Amino acid sequence: GRQNDDNEEFLPTGETSIDSYPNWLKFHIGINRYELYSRHNPAIEALLQDLVSQKITSVAMKSGGTQLKLIMTFQNYGQALFKPMKQTREQETPPDFFYFSDYERHNAEIAAFHLDRQVKWICIKRKVEILILDFRRVPPVAGRLVNMTREIRDVTRDKKLWRTFFISPANNICFYGECSYYCSTEHALCGKPDQIEGSLAAFLPDLSLAKRKTWRNPWRRSYHKRKKAEWEVDPDYCEEVKQTPPYDSGTRILDIMDMTVFDFLMGNMDRHHYETFEKFGNETFIIHLDNGRGFGKYSHDELSILVPLNQCCRIRKSTYLRLQLLAKEEYKLSLLMKESLLKDKIAPILYQPHLEAMDRRLRIVLKAVSDCIEKDGYDNVVENDFNTDVNTVTTER
Repeated sequence: GRQNDDNEEFLPTGETSIDSYPNWLKFHIGINRYELYSRHNPAIEALLQDLVSQKITSVAMKSGGTQLKLIMTFQNYGQALFKPMKQTREQETPPDFFYFSDYERHNAEIAAFHLDRQVKWICIKRKVEILILDFRRVPPVAGRLVNMTREIRDVTRDKKLWRTFFISPANNICFYGECSYYCSTEHALCGKPDQIEGSLAAFLPDLSLAKRKTWRNPWRRSYHKRKKAEWEVDPDYCEEVKQTPPYDSGTRILDIMDMTVFDFLMGNMDRHHYETFEKFGNETFIIHLDNGRGFGKYSHDELSILVPLNQCCRIRKSTYLRLQLLAKEEYKLSLLMKESLLKDKIAPILYQPHLEAMDRRLRIVLKAVSDCIEKDGYDNVVENDFNTDVNTVTTER
């Protein structure tokens, strides 16, 4: 495998050309210390295409987790995690729902991938590439219409899944699978008559090849109906975090700030843990996995998601500049997102009020940063990370 050099390529024995590899393997090979994929990696667009077009050869339920998810294997041996549609685009999370009993939304997974990456944006007279958040920390996700009979029931060897298929009174094919929440006849997923919409997220390399470390998010919620977490009651909580490894050195606290902004823009309250690749130690990025609980409410901004930023008052310069750019009329976040999401097979992905909510939340983030700067001074808040061209905000093509 790759021992010391981050750029050294690993070639399975007997193969000489990377060109002959399937796109999922090209994606895996491109993962490095700083990102899941490089800005101009053509294998990513090709992989997104594979997710919607490759023949599904087998399906199994994913164990663990509270809601039903399926592991789909394709003809080229690639694998992806399928989250079925549970809510229409217009539905909001009911106000009496706790964050931990909210539905996981397939369209939130797709939108999170687009928010995390980049979009090609055509300006008058010249072509400019604008990056949305340009983190590249979410594995590729695409929407797909799946035939429940041919592409799930007929190709699964999972008896437990197979047994939950039935035909509804309206003559639609339905199934509910096995899980701890919402896996019952009442919460069955039904086709029209047998088509179901869902998101497919490309798998990361097998854990036997690329071990991942799971970290408890210091700002995780209590996951209790009455209890509050420590960060909710202690305004100096960040000082405590900053004295604890791995937050006491390196870039990890800045990575948490990036993740905080990402989650606040989406309204995702469910970031209880995060993962990193073990091989890269502590000096590496956070993988933004599992974003299905974002985009639940467009009429409410959950300010508690922004607490880490308010308490720590730190942000990367590249992130700050990008957020300022996305607040400008000509590079408006909602417009860039809308444009990017149109490329997905099951577009429109987000209801317009969700897009508008992102612009509103962006203004809140920028206000939080400017309050921090006023309080602590620019140099104490904004971390200059412009050592390489990796962080360029716009590049002319």
